[in-house]
Amino acid sequence: MRLSRELRFSLKAAEVPADGINNFAGHPALEGLAPFFTLGAVVEGQPDPATGMLMNIKLMDQLLRDHLVPMINTYWCNMSLPGRPWGGADLFSPMVGLLVEKLYPRRLDTLRLELSPFLSYLCLPTELPMVRLSERFEFSAAHRLHSPQLGAQVNREVFGKCNNPSGHGHNYEVEVVIAGEPDPHTGLIMPVGELQRIVNQRVITIFDHKHLNVDCQEFRTLNPTVENIAQVIYDKLADGFCGAVRLAAVKVWETPKTWSEVTSPVK
Repeated sequence: MRLSRELRFSLKAAEVPADGINNFAGHPALEGLAPFFTLGAVVEGQPDPATGMLMNIKLMDQLLRDHLVPMINTYWCNMSLPGRPWGGADLFSPMVGLLVEKLYPRRLDTLRLELSPFLSYLCLPTELPMVRLSERFEFSAAHRLHSPQLGAQVNREVFGKCNNPSGHGHNYEVEVVIAGEPDPHTGLIMPVGELQRIVNQRVITIFDHKHLNVDCQEFRTLNPTVENIAQVIYDKLADGFCGAVRLAAVKVWETPKTWSEVTSPVK
């Protein structure tokens, strides 16, 4: 069984009375301009037969707040120096090592640090020293769901309104996940700007504000379902990273309720 717990916190703590704490919005609360993070841990194990709990979430909170948040705060204070980027990925080895020890006999499944709603680090203890970096992108495009292998009537029955000959549009969201070992000098897996350049050149500029069936060679004969779009984007990015950095996953949201993901094993 797995249990997930999430903290939201600012590195610039506000003095908030205990009876005024809003854990949902974050604690310590954001005061002025400062980094604000989300830290999430997923734990595996067997629930205690007496309590029915895998782990008391108050103890999980205390463990994360007493040990990991100070580590992040110290890293930020030490690394916020001229010429030194705030990499952050190199934080995971010591944080995971501490959690693995403190959680025993439970097992740490994943540890995630969100730098923003669209950019985050994820670490699986089994992959260390490899850490994952994910970023979200968006493009707008029209498509028509139509298979040349099916007759007109069957296409209408299978795809319904999505088979409209003129097509219809979506604001697609794409999450690209890469994996690599943090650079010992910068704490980065790769510069975020470089990741953005690769995704923009290979994906966004090709598909944004296009009719996928009409304007994009990739879908002239391939039905642009969300599954096929995810696979095509994955294939376009798979050989785009050099050195020890590799593509781990691509997830495409067609709507907030519908997504498809393509993954590869990280070795």
